[in-house]
Amino acid sequence: MSERIRRAFAARKAFIPFITAGDPSMEVTEQLVYALEAAGADLIELGIPFSDPVAEGPVIQAASERALAAGFTTDKLFEMTARLRKRTDIALAFMTYLNPVYAYGKERFVRQAAECGVDALIVPDLPFEEKDELAPLCEQYGLAFISLIAPTSRGRALRIAAEAQGFVYCVSSMGVTGMRARLGTEIGGIIRLVKESRDIPCAIGFGVSTPEQARDMAELSDGVIIGSAIVDIAARHGKDCAGPVREFAEKIRAVL
Repeated sequence: MSERIRRAFAARKAFIPFITAGDPSMEVTEQLVYALEAAGADLIELGIPFSDPVAEGPVIQAASERALAAGFTTDKLFEMTARLRKRTDIALAFMTYLNPVYAYGKERFVRQAAECGVDALIVPDLPFEEKDELAPLCEQYGLAFISLIAPTSRGRALRIAAEAQGFVYCVSSMGVTGMRARLGTEIGGIIRLVKESRDIPCAIGFGVSTPEQARDMAELSDGVIIGSAIVDIAARHGKDCAGPVREFAEKIRAVL
């Protein structure tokens, strides 16, 4: 585990916000990283825009479309991340799909991600059984390849946990990302199963969107991942979103 990821979970429940890189611009994305860190984030996921994000709901799909229309490129993301690393030591993860990685060249992508200071890679459309497509490269270049466990993963949870790196991304409920009025607690049983077999941090994401939900999910896990609620604030406020996003993030940090 990288030292930055270890620190993210060391002293408190980890707050892990997700933002779509390039929405509304790369400059604003950079501002959002600093705002989220100031609000108490422990690890930040930078989502790489993709035209067919199969795990994403309408909020993040729309953000990807806006970012691509604004001229997002993977090279611009690497350049921005390298700038971030000159000003912050917060843990960073790229969340992407296989297609952008292959289009860029998978070894080139992983090497560049490591060189610009990223700590982890999350690829939701790469099944655990096929993780050797990227996991060995991540190990070669020092990135944690993050495994996902869903409510339907009980039969595979121990095998996934045994090979997981950094932390386990626990999907709270079936379906795509997005804000939900209610979240299931079935994932809590799977987390307990994982914890009985291995001491590795588990963070819950998909659907967590309010301070109350964040508090409840933190009781079941080591950290909480929030994406759509933050991306929605960015969409509503555009280039002036850093302040409102920070205010929301401070409310989440306060309950964890």
